[in-house]
Amino acid sequence: MTSLTRHPHASLLRQQLRRNFLLSDLGERDWAALEPMLSIVECRKGEPLECQGAVTMEQYFILDGILKRVVSNPEGKEMILRFAGEQEFDTSYAAWRLGTPIPFSIRAVTPVRAAKLSMEEWVGFLDRHPSLKTRFEFEVMKLMSEVMAHTITLHLLDAPGRVARFMRKHRELVDRLPKKELASYLNLSPETLSRLKQRGKIPA
Repeated sequence: MTSLTRHPHASLLRQQLRRNFLLSDLGERDWAALEPMLSIVECRKGEPLECQGAVTMEQYFILDGILKRVVSNPEGKEMILRFAGEQEFDTSYAAWRLGTPIPFSIRAVTPVRAAKLSMEEWVGFLDRHPSLKTRFEFEVMKLMSEVMAHTITLHLLDAPGRVARFMRKHRELVDRLPKKELASYLNLSPETLSRLKQRGKIPA
């Protein structure tokens, strides 16, 4: 892990970071305040960034790769709640605000490079930028709503319907996700997903 300002590829990373949809409207003075707080983390496939039950929390802006949120029960059975790719973010902000441990893990689906800062620093920055805070909290609520919609979908839609919904909402991720990960997210067996692929429900 290296601070953004000292990273050997800082110029490129700044360009990637400024394409993040949440941060794209920041002015130069705002960037000058934010960048010294950021560290660059690089994770291998499958590596955790945040662990379910942790109380130390951070904010992540994805520069390269795909992250997933995963929740596990005491028996170790896992459910994928969401995927997030470049120009998106992941966060444990809701848990931080509620004063509870993180109710999920955040892991790398592919090799990932992200910019991160502590939740305390991020919340302090938000408090100094009310318009960004309003936008961010709206996005967090939308994210939580989408996770709830996904879990409901798993119960209400059949296998082709679940695939069709994913294609409609996340088509840009289909070719990039390992089929095992996508099958798990849709609560399908890899064999069922392969059959749907053969029928033309998902691209080759």
